[in-house]
Amino acid sequence: MRFADGGELRVHGGDPAFALVFRGTRPYWRIAAFGHIGLLESYFDGEIDVEGDLARAMAAGMEGGMADPKALVAVRNRWHELRFGNRTWEQAKKNAELHYALGTEFYRQWLDDPLMMYTCAYWKEGTRTLEEAQRNKIEHVAEKLRLAPGEEVVDIGSGFGGFMFHAHERFGVKVTGINTTTSQVEMVRREIARRRLGGALEVIDTDFRDARREYDKVVSIGTLEHAGRDQLAEVVRAHAKFLKPGGLGMLHFIGHVGSYQTEFFIRKHVFPGGWIPGLADTIAEMERAGLEVLDIENLRRHYALTLDAWGERFDRNWERIRALDPRKFDERFRRVWRSYLYGCAEMFRSPRGYTHLFQIVFSKGNVTRASYPMSRGFLYEQPAYAQERSPGLAA
Repeated sequence: MRFADGGELRVHGGDPAFALVFRGTRPYWRIAAFGHIGLLESYFDGEIDVEGDLARAMAAGMEGGMADPKALVAVRNRWHELRFGNRTWEQAKKNAELHYALGTEFYRQWLDDPLMMYTCAYWKEGTRTLEEAQRNKIEHVAEKLRLAPGEEVVDIGSGFGGFMFHAHERFGVKVTGINTTTSQVEMVRREIARRRLGGALEVIDTDFRDARREYDKVVSIGTLEHAGRDQLAEVVRAHAKFLKPGGLGMLHFIGHVGSYQTEFFIRKHVFPGGWIPGLADTIAEMERAGLEVLDIENLRRHYALTLDAWGERFDRNWERIRALDPRKFDERFRRVWRSYLYGCAEMFRSPRGYTHLFQIVFSKGNVTRASYPMSRGFLYEQPAYAQERSPGLAA
């Protein structure tokens, strides 16, 4: 650390992996009051610079307990919930737009090409690229849900449509996307029209709680975190309402092991209104909604690798991102998003962490021996229908 008065502190000998450089004295008071939030916000404002490896700096802070909550941060978190909570559909839409409406070209610079999946990938053995890992994820979900040609599937929180297009081309299902971000809806609709897939795919601009009809299968990838602090039961009930009796569904979400507040930095600067639910709370709400839990898989380590890839691509393509809109994508934006991407990677990697990534397979009502396999062996056998389709059809 190099201080504003010229003093210096070295924690270890040799060349440092990173250095914190204080440009003035205000960060001292911000850190004293707000801990890691004060440090991060000083970094965003240019009052602190991080020279060297930002990921190592994040990891060191977590290992040292820097992210442990401060009383004043808890107060700010409660105020944020009062002001920006997702209680109403209108506020939930505003919150989603603030993050997801940054533009397709922005996300195209660092997500996988062409599916643009903005959720944890699946890095099974032998996976080499982010593109492979995201295709793996979609096919892993499809196999868990036993997707079959002609089935009707709802994709709750469909993003840029990657699951919709790939699942249709690969498994022959009809998919309806539910998305509350209008710009993404318009982008996906244009792509559906361009590919002339209007008879098989559609996307509806509405809230995740707007369960209008039932489907054979329900896919929810990265949506539950946007339910908000007090809306978990409501959103889980909506998932149940989307599903036909006897049907299968998948919840893929970031969840806590235990009961914790959601990190204020993420809620304030990245995902306003977002809330990470506890695994136990989620399961309890699923049971109350009449859903049977069939399988739970923890992909925490996979999310660290996914965020590593996103961070590397974000850095590599920063000049292209900045050129899209220099006023929007300025130095402060870069610092916030690098902290988000590299910080979350280290959070999922940390041995002290309690934040995980879960996939829960569920059914509406109890399954029978005839309706669902008695073992998990089917997950490791490629479906016959998928084998027959040309890989070139995968969008």
